[in-house]
Amino acid sequence: MAEAYDVTLAPHCPLGPIALAACLHIDFVSYNAVLQEQSMGIHYNKGAELLDFVKNKEDFSMVGGFFKPLTKPGLGVEIDEAKVIEFSKNAPDWRNPLWRH
Repeated sequence: MAEAYDVTLAPHCPLGPIALAACLHIDFVSYNAVLQEQSMGIHYNKGAELLDFVKNKEDFSMVGGFFKPLTKPGLGVEIDEAKVIEFSKNAPDWRNPLWRH
């Protein structure tokens, strides 16, 4: 819809590597994509960085402020499943906060 109305596109993705890869795929094919928000190296990633559970970290590096298209099959993310399993053994029992208005 944004392209149909000549509006720029800037996906917000403070989530994980799979969501970032999905956003990047949209960016790569969108004529009007101007930037991609992401959370690599940002202050609120405490205890785990965005790419900690990714095997192909180098595919997510930026060159001159730009991401290169991902080349692996699917979304282009290789998850280190053994590391996810190991990390989850000591993960706290986290629940989404209940929000009431």
